[in-house]
Amino acid sequence: MLLLSLSATPAVAAPGPVLVLGDSLSAAYGISPREGWVALLEERLASAKPIRKVVNASISGETSAGGLARLPALLKEHAPALVVVELGANDGLRGLPLAQLRANLAKILEAVRGAGARAVLVGIELPVNYGPHYRDGLRELYRGLAGEFNVPLVPFLLDGVALDPALMQDDGLHPRAAAEPRVLENVWKVLEPALM
Repeated sequence: MLLLSLSATPAVAAPGPVLVLGDSLSAAYGISPREGWVALLEERLASAKPIRKVVNASISGETSAGGLARLPALLKEHAPALVVVELGANDGLRGLPLAQLRANLAKILEAVRGAGARAVLVGIELPVNYGPHYRDGLRELYRGLAGEFNVPLVPFLLDGVALDPALMQDDGLHPRAAAEPRVLENVWKVLEPALM
């Protein structure tokens, strides 16, 4: 007579990590790395079930071209389940053509999809001195890519932060540590459903 043990449960593989591909806004520029929104995300996911690892591959000064160049090795090394793409601020601050940024971000999203991972796209806004044409074009770029690739979009990473001087560093571009929980919430409300 064959007896089966009901107490033995098969091992369930942990889900792949969340990879954050970003610039200084995700690299905790000017503050302790432990205070940045990505570290706060890692803390939150460490207490979730199942536990999710977070890999922060963000570099201060990163452009969409730089992120695109680094992505294949990151996908191979970490095999992420989900990639948070937070790029474009440095392209915009340098006034690079929006078509170039769009092409780079599209290739990034294609590579993420090709690796069997999901993506969340994070939009940014530029200071008003860049003019409405460029700023409006940047907003539409992120909306258009999110629709084309059917990926969730965080419309503006620094929503509720960027216009409050008390929450921004003296350079007017990077959040203070006190703002990072708000930045995380901006991402979390879009990211959480994508983790299901």
